[in-house]
Amino acid sequence: MRRTFAIVVAVALLAGLLSACVPQAGSSEGTIALLLPDKKTARYETFDRPVFEARVKELGDYEVLYANADQDAAKQQQQAESMLTAGVDVLVLDPVDARAAVTIVNAANAQDVPVVAYDRMVAGGELAYYVSFDNTRVGRLQATALVEELEERGKPDGGILMVNGSPTDNNAASFRDGALEVIRESGLRVLAEYDTPDWSPDKAQAWVAGQISQFGDEIAGVYAANDGTASGAVAALRAANVSPFPVVTGQDAELTALQRIVAGDQHMTVYKALKQQATRAADVAVDLINGRTVEGDLEVDGTPATLLDPVAVTIDDILDTVVADGFWTVHDICTPEYEAACEAAGIL
Repeated sequence: MRRTFAIVVAVALLAGLLSACVPQAGSSEGTIALLLPDKKTARYETFDRPVFEARVKELGDYEVLYANADQDAAKQQQQAESMLTAGVDVLVLDPVDARAAVTIVNAANAQDVPVVAYDRMVAGGELAYYVSFDNTRVGRLQATALVEELEERGKPDGGILMVNGSPTDNNAASFRDGALEVIRESGLRVLAEYDTPDWSPDKAQAWVAGQISQFGDEIAGVYAANDGTASGAVAALRAANVSPFPVVTGQDAELTALQRIVAGDQHMTVYKALKQQATRAADVAVDLINGRTVEGDLEVDGTPATLLDPVAVTIDDILDTVVADGFWTVHDICTPEYEAACEAAGIL
């Protein structure tokens, strides 16, 4: 009897431990897993997650189980497995590694759980939907702004550094391809290129610092694929007292990037309507839970998709874009440190 009782207690304790490790789906109308790739890129925690969760709440009594992979593909795999074990109905996935994430999609497919690729496409598996932006156009917008500003400065044949995005991110390749379409038709010279592991600002900074030692004042511009890598590039350029200061691009309209634009350290960023993207993904996820057919504006690799339009933002466009859309306010941007620059730019 004592032995039987001990076995029962042990099994109960084990079940309790397992339930504590696995997220539990509640008694809602359905459960959605939202898996985002990192916290270094400010947009995910600032916009994507809260907008997605708020929209799902508007649509009904649905539960969102959330996890951030901190740029670790193996961690994201474990998170996905936990979500599937918990019995989620839909998985919304922004992959850390587009190729490695095929395993996640296949596991979801095996359980008849539809997968929505969010922001980044997965390189395989059966997807229910894809929500992103025209990423090749992002690169073209960045490079066009770079080319035009260098022409304006009388440096149409200047040398540039290309600080590309992560080699595991399919979008980074699209940004680069779009940028090179424009750069190859210009007179600009690409001095060196770098694919930034994990989109790391620190690694971008270290690489740019090395290129400054090699190329010095030959560097007229820096194509930085996003605002995080731009921050690293700007830090390296400032530390080396490079003058005249090169033209630097970016992407995501991060608050700190807009402040760098106001201060003259970054020339442009790309504003992407993240609220529309997250809202569309939430709408699709709820439709899938309810068995409704989802149709896209187009197809990408046979998957119905929505690709939103990105917008270039320079100091002349801040009020008409990010401020007009309520993405950031003038108060957000023009903190005391930037008041004088904002006044000079006509933002205040």
